[in-house]
Amino acid sequence: MALLSKGRLANMMLEKLERIPKGFTPIKDMVIAQLGAIGTLSTKKDLNDAWDVMKKKAVKLHPDKFILDGRKSLCWNDGSVKVLDKKITSANFKKLNELAELEGCNVNSMVGKLMTFYKKNNK
Repeated sequence: MALLSKGRLANMMLEKLERIPKGFTPIKDMVIAQLGAIGTLSTKKDLNDAWDVMKKKAVKLHPDKFILDGRKSLCWNDGSVKVLDKKITSANFKKLNELAELEGCNVNSMVGKLMTFYKKNNK
């Protein structure tokens, strides 16, 4: 029987994660250590399940601080890792990033500009 629910444990982990200084590694070990007795008394399976939930929340709530790498590991977002949108080809995504960089904006606003341009010219 679990000591805490997966969601509650994940929320506790997220609270601890937000207090860790940027750049500290290994992140998971530090978060679990910060849980104290809860981390010690929880099973490895419960901790791993809660960690999987928490890292998705962390990336969603703090995309400026955290990122999931290609192996779905939680990493600090230092700007060096580019997240590829898997719904478009990598070649097109790279071209879109280059175009956004030339225009001095991010990909999201570039897509908005391209859609506006397309709509204006295809009426």
